[in-house]
Amino acid sequence: MSCSKLISSFLFSLTLVLLLQTSFGADPLSHSCSSSENFTSNTPYESNLKTLINSLIYKTPSTGFGVGSVGQYQNQQAYGLALCRGDVSASECKTCVSEATKEILNLCPYNKGAIIWYDNCLFKYLDTDFIGKIDEANKFSLWNVQNVSDPNMFNYMTKELLSVLAYKASVDPKMYASGKLLMIGESEKVYGLAQCTRDITSMDCKKCLDDAISELPSCCDGKQGGRVVGGSCNIQYEIYPFVKE
Repeated sequence: MSCSKLISSFLFSLTLVLLLQTSFGADPLSHSCSSSENFTSNTPYESNLKTLINSLIYKTPSTGFGVGSVGQYQNQQAYGLALCRGDVSASECKTCVSEATKEILNLCPYNKGAIIWYDNCLFKYLDTDFIGKIDEANKFSLWNVQNVSDPNMFNYMTKELLSVLAYKASVDPKMYASGKLLMIGESEKVYGLAQCTRDITSMDCKKCLDDAISELPSCCDGKQGGRVVGGSCNIQYEIYPFVKE
C-alpha cells in the first residue's frame, strides 16, 4: 500500500473513532448498583422513577443541581439527585445528566437504587429518603500514575489548596470552588476543585470535603493528579488547568 493510501486510511480511522466517541459520549468514571431489593416492569416504582428522571433532566441544567421525590406510598417512592460540575454550561449539564440517566438504567436495570459519576455530573436515585444526609457508602479514588519530583512539598501544598477550597465551597451558594496555587520555589502550579451536593448543610459539606482530603495520602501520595469522589462531595487536583475559570 502506498504512503498516501496509508495516511488516508489512518485519517479515516481516526475520524471514525472521533465520530463514535461523539455519538456515545464520555464513559462514566464509575457507578454502583444498590444492593436493596429490585423492582419489576410496569410497577408504580418504575413509573415514579421515570417521572423523577424526566423532572431532574429538565430542572438540573438551569442551576447545576436538582433534587426531588415522586410517589406517595411506601415502597413506591423514588428519591433522586443530580449535580453538575460547577464550571460546566447549562447545555453541557443537560447532556451529561441525560446520558447519566440512560446509562445507569442500562447498568442497573431493575435496582431500586444506583449512582453514576461522570467528569461533568453525577446522578443518584434510591427508594429511601437520602436527601440531606452525607453519603458515606459511595466513594472511590482516581489518580495519575506519574509521580512529582518533590512529593513532600507537593503533598503539603496540595492539601493547603484543597483545604482552602473546601472552606470556600462550604460557604458558597453553589457549594463549589476551584483555584490554583503556585508551588513554593517552583514555577509549577497545582489546580484544585471542591464541590458538594446542595442538599447537605454547610457544616456537612465541610466535613465531607475534609474527610475526602484526609484520604489523599492513601490513594494519591506524590501523584501528579488525584481525586476522591463520593455521593455527597468530591475533590480533585491536577498539575494542569482542568476547569473553566
